[in-house]
Amino acid sequence: MSQPRSTRRRRVRTVLTLPALLCVLAACSGSPGDDAAAPAASASPTPSGPPGTLFDTFHYSGPDDPALAAHGWEVRTGGGGPGIKGTWSTAGVAFPSDATAQGGRALQLQSSTDGTQHGTRQVEIQGTGKNLFTGTYAARVHFSDKPANGRNGDHVVQTFFPISPSDASDNYSELDFEYLPNGGWGSAGPRLDNVSWHKADPPDRVSHTLKQRVEGWHTLMVTAMNGKVTYSMDGKELFTSSGKYVPREKMDIHFSNWFIDLPFTGPARTWDMKVNWVYHKADEAVAHTDVQKTVDDFYNNGTTYVNTLPNP
Repeated sequence: MSQPRSTRRRRVRTVLTLPALLCVLAACSGSPGDDAAAPAASASPTPSGPPGTLFDTFHYSGPDDPALAAHGWEVRTGGGGPGIKGTWSTAGVAFPSDATAQGGRALQLQSSTDGTQHGTRQVEIQGTGKNLFTGTYAARVHFSDKPANGRNGDHVVQTFFPISPSDASDNYSELDFEYLPNGGWGSAGPRLDNVSWHKADPPDRVSHTLKQRVEGWHTLMVTAMNGKVTYSMDGKELFTSSGKYVPREKMDIHFSNWFIDLPFTGPARTWDMKVNWVYHKADEAVAHTDVQKTVDDFYNNGTTYVNTLPNP
């Protein structure tokens, strides 16, 4: 089960840069004279689609791409939990070509450690819109069971979760997918945890653990509708929560790849997590097959980003 929330995430918001602000004002659609200087993501069609929809294929040039901020994402830096103090870095974020990903590209979240605080890098990308509440959350995510290089054995956590902007909120809400290939917090791995939170501090939550290896690509889904939260993977239901363990306020989506602790020192090892696409449909419970059909249609139409959600 996830560690007590009081030692976990503290969001650090960055200021929107001038290029990103200009991109927002221009609706990120570009202009005839900007093609040579524009990042790859700005060539995407103007965001449009069904109302109440968020969709992103993460077609960006890098963590400093103005379109990334303009589309409501930031790469985490600064302090706060979880994991190893003071090790959040933009260096682990990239958007490479990937033959195994739908559309041929993906977001890569790469964490690394040599077993020391100084030699550790954790990575997280997080939404900034603060306007996601009930409905369907889905993402195609690639989990890793072993490091891309170096000795295995780190207590790494690979995650997808919507969460309140503030841990201290009276209406705190968080819905977790957390994969621990080597376990952690005294529990053996592999394990995929689903956790629905009511309070961060003191921790008040309910959870379920799937004790099996899930390396590779999976479609992870959370539906939060009519007083019930349902978690599923590749269309198979894993866990439900209800009562007080449902969203109570608007949230943002986060993806992270981090270390619980540093169990051994030695040559550096690198852990990769990838995200192909993310989708949210407000106020509707969408079936797995219908989510995939919608995503396929977006790809077939060359659409890399949609946001028709109302402003917060």
